[in-house]
Amino acid sequence: MVTRFAPSPTGRLHIGHGWSALLAMDFARVRGGTLRLRIEDIDGTRSRPEHVAGIMEDLRWLGIAWDGEIMFQSARLGDYDAALGRLKRMGLLYPCFCTRADIQAQWAASASAPHGPEGPVYPGSCRGLAETERSQRIAAGEPHAWRIDMGRAVERAGTLHWDAASLHSDRTRAVEARPLLAGDVVLARKDAPASYHLSCTLDDAAMGVSHVLRGDDLLGASDIHRLIQALLDLPSPTYIHHPLLVGPDGRRLAKRDGSIALADLRAQGADPRQLADDLRQARFPIGISLGSA
Repeated sequence: MVTRFAPSPTGRLHIGHGWSALLAMDFARVRGGTLRLRIEDIDGTRSRPEHVAGIMEDLRWLGIAWDGEIMFQSARLGDYDAALGRLKRMGLLYPCFCTRADIQAQWAASASAPHGPEGPVYPGSCRGLAETERSQRIAAGEPHAWRIDMGRAVERAGTLHWDAASLHSDRTRAVEARPLLAGDVVLARKDAPASYHLSCTLDDAAMGVSHVLRGDDLLGASDIHRLIQALLDLPSPTYIHHPLLVGPDGRRLAKRDGSIALADLRAQGADPRQLADDLRQARFPIGISLGSA
């Protein structure tokens, strides 16, 4: 059994991160397995080396011990590019030149923009562009992302299922993957060599991850990741989605909102062993509670 914790170095870890890391470590340790650490550092505009050091400091303080070498996504750009090339040769990707403003305007003009697990679905504006126009715009250096043609991809892969389990039981149940609900998601961003969906799927396979523990806000992502696994002949891990921690306003904890940082708790003299025990027992600081996506 192999689990993983995969933070992005865009700030210090908050208490929700600590809880998720403890869940992943304990789930593996009880079953004689290992915990791997991955640093998702390909967001060039927000990732910082000092945050990498801070993440390791926070984890060690809380008693999180990972196994083996740390994987850095920034060292795997060639793997992402190779996967994108393979999907392009299958005829499953197309360049998208739309800006966020373009997409929002299209949603606003639509009487009823369809919604998926991640919000309004991309309307597919660039899907129908002629190959000559695509080539000309790329040659001209126009910024673009690469989206998957979800209809074609699902037709190629057929009906898929992924295995779901819970924190308290090893029994699994098959969940039918419904990636069509997400629409033509981005697999390579304009400002990054791979999206979360592509990099996460490839990395989990490369690390030999057998069980993925993550928040239930990513439930819909498992459908997309199962599709990518099928298209690229990758193994499919068991997925365990845990509730999110939310603040007094009911919103999930996030770095951008100044949520309770582990570094702040350490500076205030918190006992890390007591904090870890409290988190394991679902005893959270005042105002923090369990929620759901």
